[in-house]
Amino acid sequence: MQIEKPEPAPVVQPVPADQAPAPQPPKSTPKTVPPPPASGSSTLPFVEKYRPKELSDLISHEDIIGTITKLIDQNRLPHLLLYGPPGTGKTSTILACAKKLYGDKFGPMVLELNASDERGIDVVREQVKTFATTRALGVKGFKLVILDEADAMTHPAQFALRRVIEKCSHNARFCLICNYVGKIIPALQSRCTKFRFGPLDHKAVEGRMHQIAQAEHIAITPEAISTIVSLAEGDMRKCLNVLQSTALQSGERGEVTADMVYQTTGKPHPEDITRLLEWMLNEDFTRAFHLCWELKTAKGLALQDVATEIHARLLHVDLAPMVKCDVLDQLSTIAYNASYGLSEKIQFAGILAVMQRARHSVLQMAAQAQGQQTQ
Repeated sequence: MQIEKPEPAPVVQPVPADQAPAPQPPKSTPKTVPPPPASGSSTLPFVEKYRPKELSDLISHEDIIGTITKLIDQNRLPHLLLYGPPGTGKTSTILACAKKLYGDKFGPMVLELNASDERGIDVVREQVKTFATTRALGVKGFKLVILDEADAMTHPAQFALRRVIEKCSHNARFCLICNYVGKIIPALQSRCTKFRFGPLDHKAVEGRMHQIAQAEHIAITPEAISTIVSLAEGDMRKCLNVLQSTALQSGERGEVTADMVYQTTGKPHPEDITRLLEWMLNEDFTRAFHLCWELKTAKGLALQDVATEIHARLLHVDLAPMVKCDVLDQLSTIAYNASYGLSEKIQFAGILAVMQRARHSVLQMAAQAQGQQTQ
């Protein structure tokens, strides 16, 4: 039996370097260049996107912020009751305080509840009491319980909260936030240090609005910013919501103007109020009602907004004191009726009747004064 010999392996001769072929680059799939991020691409509303993170970012209320800062620095923070109109910085203030107190340990040390949603006595007995009576591992100091919109809590829940505050003061601090302090029971008020947050200063709000408009690349006129601040009446939240909605409505049509602000909010334009007053005071009742109602329907004006703007105008009009008192009293009654959903047409006719009666009284008083002078 013959055994076949394996064929010898071919010998590979080295190729000289000068004759070697150039190396080919590895094939790779082409990369897609991501589009540049658009300005203001965040989906957050302006209210949350520009919420102050630190106490130094807050505007207005310097006395309150300074007092709370000193209490924190001295580790003497008491139970707090922050009250005042909406959008004045109450929640932002206490959240900034919490971040100053705890820093990265914010989560296990702070319990934030919206008392308008969770306002029953069971919440106080279970969630609040459990949180306030336990200690967080590895973290020293007291915990913080924030109850927003506490004026919506039921009375039994407030009485239960009073007892929890008494028992847990060694381990927790409570901050109640509300719009109407009269709805908080006296027993809770007496256990807290109260701070009232009034409407924000208009100049400070205008400055912050300019900063936000520049950051978002929104072209807006100074008159539009003044209009937004005036309509918001010291409510920063309302200012930011109107700014964002107006900027979205403007789109690519150019800068935001005061007229666009009035269109977006549905508030009466000052020129429309001037025309309404001119017709009410100079035309007869039937024609005045027809013209005014036609304008109100065409512009989509709300009766309560019309009554509010006429009320504001009359405060600065030179009228006899008794005539002005009678008109303002009647307007307040009409606004009250409108808030209960009564017929807008009837209430609008009531506004016209009040103004016509005021004109008649003024003319009658002028005629009497002229008759006395001739005598």
